[in-house]
Amino acid sequence: MIIAQLATAATAVRLTLHVLAASVWVGGQLVVAGLLPTIRSLGPDAAKKIAQAFGRLQWPAYAVLVLTGLWNVSVTRKGQGSAWQVVLGVKITVVALAGLAAFLHQRSTSRKGLAIWGAIAGLSSLGALALGVLLAG
Repeated sequence: MIIAQLATAATAVRLTLHVLAASVWVGGQLVVAGLLPTIRSLGPDAAKKIAQAFGRLQWPAYAVLVLTGLWNVSVTRKGQGSAWQVVLGVKITVVALAGLAAFLHQRSTSRKGLAIWGAIAGLSSLGALALGVLLAG
């Protein structure tokens, strides 16, 4: 009885990769934002160097999120109600916004642009996380 309730190996891999990538993408943004005052005290180039280093982790995590998200949808979409479908559509939009905002944040050259795009990236990433929890039930 208990064994029947355990996830299959493919499900375990899919969900583990998705949660791990979300931990890096969303959690990393929160950690970097929280450390930013300390990072700035290390010198004028410190924040840029940390952001570049985080980008080397962030973008592969985003790619894994998108790929495992598509995998999740392909496995769970059948038989879902219209509310689930609507939430899925909103989540896809929010995920795209998070990626675009993070990209624009990295490319920004002004403090205002960094702040605006960073805030949008962080908030939309948190929104995508919450919507994912809703979809999972």
